[in-house]
Amino acid sequence: MINFANHKYELKAMKLEHLTIVNYKNIREADLDFSRNVNCLVGNNGMGKTNLLDAIYYMSFCKSFNNVTDSQVISHGEEYFMLKGLYELNGMEEDIQCGYKSKSKKSFKRGGKEYKRLSDHIGLLPIVMLTPSDSILLTGGSDERRRFIDMVISQFNKPYLNALIRYNGALQQRNILLKQDPPCTDMSLFSICEEQMDFYGQQIYAARKSFVEEFTPVFQEFYHKISLNREEVSLTYTSHFDNGSLIPQLNEVRSRDMALEYTTRGVHKDDLVMMIGDHAMKQTGSQGQNKTFLVTLKLAQFDFLRRMGDTTPILLLDDIFDRLDGDRVEQIIKLVASSRFGQIFITDTNREYIDRIIGQLSDSYKLFGVKNGEYNILSEK
Repeated sequence: MINFANHKYELKAMKLEHLTIVNYKNIREADLDFSRNVNCLVGNNGMGKTNLLDAIYYMSFCKSFNNVTDSQVISHGEEYFMLKGLYELNGMEEDIQCGYKSKSKKSFKRGGKEYKRLSDHIGLLPIVMLTPSDSILLTGGSDERRRFIDMVISQFNKPYLNALIRYNGALQQRNILLKQDPPCTDMSLFSICEEQMDFYGQQIYAARKSFVEEFTPVFQEFYHKISLNREEVSLTYTSHFDNGSLIPQLNEVRSRDMALEYTTRGVHKDDLVMMIGDHAMKQTGSQGQNKTFLVTLKLAQFDFLRRMGDTTPILLLDDIFDRLDGDRVEQIIKLVASSRFGQIFITDTNREYIDRIIGQLSDSYKLFGVKNGEYNILSEK
């Protein structure tokens, strides 16, 4: 159990010290130095608060948080974007630079040396980000919840990411066979794909199952803290591998899959069932409960990555106080203002909440005003 009053984290250093941005969404040009602890951004909607967080996210995951194409993040009327970050990573400086020019290959460099594979960069700079669009975890399909699980595990488990890539390759080949006209009659071709799906799927299943088992108690502790023990919540992982090997299951549904032209069994259909009491969150949760659920997921994700990984993640919190009652806001402010979360970037349109966080901080901070993609320091310590 987590003792929120007394629990202390032994943080491993990972800080974003400086970020240079050119032509990223509405940020034409910015050179920003950040606090090692809390960085607050305040301004109206559409001014560039979230875009700054997205640029930081891009530096870690080699893509935008919103999964838009690289060409779509280039500022309107420009042909390229560039991001350059200076990090402190376990006592050493890390220089990360990336860029993209229209109709060209994306470039990602560490210490001036370009990566051969972008997947080699994933996990170096762990990030946990919460934005209003995360509500799709509750309202969307199972693919959104699988993506959440995969994003967490991939940041500390390289073999898992490799297994995902291999599995998806085998799945793609099986789907190609299913769509052939006339139908493929060489069952040995299906067997090759299905054996690979079973082999790599077992690895994915085991990692996801272990993750959910370890993650859920931490998630529940955070939720109880924020909600003042008003509600009970749970997470349950479901998979076709709960029924054993995938191979006989794929044999059983092959004829139907050929009619549908896609594969209906496998870890690509797994789900994370999110419950409040005896009911699904997506069906019965109020706006405040949904927001509490999402905030708690991300705080628990941070705690999990901190314990499992080599470095403390950076926490990016975008507009987290909307639709929450005063009690829940107060509990989140206490958590965010504590020293357990390392470097934090937090945005809000409401200066009141930001000032309340700053007022409880014993560590350093910077408060930025944001307008039309430009950032000005309003106060700092």
